[in-house]
Amino acid sequence: MTDIATTWITSTGTGDWAISSGALASGDDLASAVLISIFTDRQANADDVLPDGSDDRRGWWGDQGQDVPIGSRLWLLDRSRLTQDVANTVQVHLSEALKWLIDDGVAAGVSVAARISGQSQLDTVVTVTRNDGTKVPLKYSWVWQ
Repeated sequence: MTDIATTWITSTGTGDWAISSGALASGDDLASAVLISIFTDRQANADDVLPDGSDDRRGWWGDQGQDVPIGSRLWLLDRSRLTQDVANTVQVHLSEALKWLIDDGVAAGVSVAARISGQSQLDTVVTVTRNDGTKVPLKYSWVWQ
């Protein structure tokens, strides 16, 4: 299926809809769902340490009363140094954020691999296995500062 093409702009840390010939571009609905799941701020758990020391646990107001919140807790790593422990935590947060794909029957499986490349970059590959068995690798890189 197609959806409005959503893109992630690494340099600004924001998402946007793609434009083609003056109109919203169509794109892969799976890629858009994964982007929204990864880059929307999920509410922090009660035991999470908040990076700015405030009591703002973020999250989306539409998640109130819902069994499965939207987004990921990646934002909790905003002020973290890039270490192997952080890379491992990224894998956990992304797997948590994408679990709904399996639970809702959108995908047969999801795997996440995060690898530090260089001193300040984290390369992540999310591989979604569709119900027909085809694998869709989606690559993301973060410049860690």
